[in-house]
Amino acid sequence: MQAVAHLKHARISPRKVQIVLDLIRGKDADMAMAILKNTRRGASEYLIKLLKSAIANAENNNHMDASKLYVSECFVTPGPTMKRIMPRAKGSADRILKRTSHVTIVVKERD
Repeated sequence: MQAVAHLKHARISPRKVQIVLDLIRGKDADMAMAILKNTRRGASEYLIKLLKSAIANAENNNHMDASKLYVSECFVTPGPTMKRIMPRAKGSADRILKRTSHVTIVVKERD
């Protein structure tokens, strides 16, 4: 039995999210929450909310015990990229890529 939570179109680069996801993969849910709360990265705000959602899904939809949950899978995929233009010298322009992310967290119950 597993519970899943998705976050779509998060306005943060997938590379930045991946660094924080590597810290919590395979950890107990309460330990993962403690790690996220003490990590000074922009992605941890998104991931705290997402992990809370996954735990709530497990408790309310699948009737799992919250004390036995652990992060079994967590991954990020790139979302759509917003293209913007920055004016430069001599009438030229540089392209700015504002990247987005799709994040998924899966929690399971330990046996």
